Amino acid sequence: MRVLIVEDEPDMAEAVRSALRLEAIAADVAGDGDTALELLAVNDYDIAVLDRDIPGPSGDEVAERIVAAGTGMPILMLTAADRLDDLATGFALGADDYLTKPFEMRELVLRLRSLDRRRAHHRAPVLEAAGLTLDPFRREVYRDGRYVALTRKQFAVLEVLMGADGGVVSAEELLEKAWDENADPFTNAVRITVSALRKRLGQPWLIVTVPGVGYRIEGSGSGG
Repeated sequence: MRVLIVEDEPDMAEAVRSALRLEAIAADVAGDGDTALELLAVNDYDIAVLDRDIPGPSGDEVAERIVAAGTGMPILMLTAADRLDDLATGFALGADDYLTKPFEMRELVLRLRSLDRRRAHHRAPVLEAAGLTLDPFRREVYRDGRYVALTRKQFAVLEVLMGADGGVVSAEELLEKAWDENADPFTNAVRITVSALRKRLGQPWLIVTVPGVGYRIEGSGSGG
């Protein structure tokens, strides 16, 4: 999952990003409305977390732009206000959920996972391929019924690969979806993580390297 956090308080934004990283959720931060719109224009996000009171275009305006784009991206509003009329206007703008400050990071994570499950995507909540079962909510992976312990980053990479339904996923796409905007595009982190993930899953190897193209799960998708 990749999330855009729109929050103008640097300490709060970094605290949220750090908490999400611990849950294998990649997060980019925008401190104002203009930056948020720029990031939305060039990146694909699963969920937007919007503070309503930000410099430049307000959180409300950013929400309106997201809704107008028609992507179906869920929006979680953050606000210090707790008045019913604020909730009403937020939902009227297209917000899917609301969280008032201060809040517990665990609650934010639970709400994000709930929104992620409700997204209008074709992918099933539990992914299955080539004897693998990945449960995004419980953060569990099984191979042929055997539990496989993975690091947070290995889990995130496997989730992207399995979500491709047998298709080839490039290293660039893995870097985009499983890391955040601060990731070095020239890093070998993807290759190292995939190699470690392949070993964790065990033999016969399930992750196939397609030279010059990327990676895919062997034996999944319509192509077998």
